[in-house]
Amino acid sequence: MPTMDVTRQSDLRTRNMPQLLPKRCSWVNVDDQLLLEYHDREWGVPTHNDRRHFEFLVLEAAQAGLSWSIVLKKREGYRRAFSQFDPEKVARYSPARIDKLAADPGIVRNRLKIAAAVKNARAFLAVQKEFGSFDAYCWQFVNGRPRRNRWSSLRQIPATTAESDTFSRDLKRRGFSFVGSTVIYAHMQAVGMVNDHLIDCFRHREVGRLGISARSVHHE
Repeated sequence: MPTMDVTRQSDLRTRNMPQLLPKRCSWVNVDDQLLLEYHDREWGVPTHNDRRHFEFLVLEAAQAGLSWSIVLKKREGYRRAFSQFDPEKVARYSPARIDKLAADPGIVRNRLKIAAAVKNARAFLAVQKEFGSFDAYCWQFVNGRPRRNRWSSLRQIPATTAESDTFSRDLKRRGFSFVGSTVIYAHMQAVGMVNDHLIDCFRHREVGRLGISARSVHHE
């Protein structure tokens, strides 16, 4: 049986537990497990994997007009429906396959967005052919290194930037759809081209360190 002092210390720790929880960006609903895990494990982590880039392009286009939480809940459905986000397979989808997906309850049933994903897969392959990888193409818009911002509140984070405007225009020129500057800035945040974790979020520093190490490995 613990002594009175140990018991008192334990009670104090229990009462102070909320203060011990990590501070996160204010857009995170801690009761939404998928959103919480996405924020803690993925958002802002520098990505240099083409299939992951394609996945986020599909999901971010699907999100237009909806919440990211809804899209995360359908993420597994998207993985199944879009061949694990293999752009070579998606690029071969026929109009009949698009019609079938438009009736699939596992994804957002918007035919325009589904057709755009197929069209974007073909444009994605063309970028890979020209640049060697989509990753090499997209990181040039931030000169190959993550932009580490220092926002203290959500309202400071922009919806678009000069870089996302340029990136978006170039994607449209190459035949991509649903790639407006707002969607593309969300892509840049997701794949770590910018670190938009708030400065008091525990992930701000962690993601910053990942950006440095990923850059060194990527350029070896």
